[in-house]
Amino acid sequence: MHLAAFLIAGNAAHSQALWRHPQSRPGGFLQLDYYRHIAQTLERASFDLLFFADRLAVSTRYGESHRHGIAVGDQDATRLDPLPILGALAAVTERIGLGATRSTTYSQPYSLAREFATLDHLSGGRAAWNVVTSVNQGEADNFGLKETLPHDMRYDRADEFLDVAHKLWRSWQPDALQLSADGRYADDGKVGAIDHAGTHFSVRGPLNIPSSPQNSPVIIQAGSSDRGQDFAARWAEVVFNIQPDLARMQRFYDDLKGRADKFGRRPQDIKILSAVMPFVGESRAHAEQLREQANALADPLVGLSTLSSHMNVDFSAYPLDAPIGDVQVSGIQGLFKLLKEISAERRLTLADAGRLYAQGVLTPQVAGTAADIADWLEHIVEQKGADGFVISPSHLPYGFDDFAAKVVPELQRRGLFRKEYRGRHLRDHLAQ
Repeated sequence: MHLAAFLIAGNAAHSQALWRHPQSRPGGFLQLDYYRHIAQTLERASFDLLFFADRLAVSTRYGESHRHGIAVGDQDATRLDPLPILGALAAVTERIGLGATRSTTYSQPYSLAREFATLDHLSGGRAAWNVVTSVNQGEADNFGLKETLPHDMRYDRADEFLDVAHKLWRSWQPDALQLSADGRYADDGKVGAIDHAGTHFSVRGPLNIPSSPQNSPVIIQAGSSDRGQDFAARWAEVVFNIQPDLARMQRFYDDLKGRADKFGRRPQDIKILSAVMPFVGESRAHAEQLREQANALADPLVGLSTLSSHMNVDFSAYPLDAPIGDVQVSGIQGLFKLLKEISAERRLTLADAGRLYAQGVLTPQVAGTAADIADWLEHIVEQKGADGFVISPSHLPYGFDDFAAKVVPELQRRGLFRKEYRGRHLRDHLAQ
């Protein structure tokens, strides 16, 4: 199986109580050694990659103000730019993949292609780009748009964006750089303009960076709507998803893999990694205590602030003691559909849904011994619910330590996970 780590360069992750957890280091997320500890812990455990989710605004939808999300420390209260952090981590790691989120709605292909080509060079071929299209009004407000782009238009722009970026990464042939003693820097016949003129972008090229070790970063995507899954099936090498149970994981897995053929790809070209938040204990009872301790810190109003940002809807306008109801959202539609299904199944009020969202944005939580958690992970992969997992921490910077020290060796003992890296590039890890 494949293992990735989910991070946000700020006070939260999927758990929005992370910064309040007694084992988290207050303010550590503003310091480099915090991230160095995480990356080196994951690399010792031979994780495929770590990646940072990102957003380009504080939460402003709940109560139509930034004040609530800032006051309670929701998921968007602080987000450092992940790319400079990854540049620093490239210097203190050797093998683990390094992924950052960048938006196709609020970036330009040329500058983004330069950023990831640079990271791929400096990391020796370990770069990954988590592609997002950006959904909330706060981001639009920060970039001069009166409103967010319509859902399908965001993906149309993203399709063209990826096309342009890949053309730029291919604008230098791998052997174009010569650096010969007679003064020949590069073979100019192997470097070409791309002359792209499309609906959203006009880019001449070529890129001003030679071909990098991987040629292009590994593409990560998390679209869950029908249009988002088509986009993932066309472009993604790693698909991150949140599904609360095996049946839903299997449906997502079959649906997405089944779309590969129409884009000229094989199902095995796409690795589907499902999110999970593990609580590793000395016994099941101890693990349950750890889970209860973490979840007790989850405030429903923190969850609703993040939910408002994710769905681009002001949930402060709805009664807390009533079901969610038929709310139309323009944000992350697949995730909201899932929340409505769970709310109906469990008869949750809006406050209950907010608490669930604060605990982990619907990420399934698994509590048990190392063997219990390995059993759960093994079963999901055997039943074709996932090709691996995105591990989400309940606290940081030490939230991955027990998983790395106890669960990973159990997976290795069963022959389910590598004991060491067998390649230097991120694509080498994903091919194993």
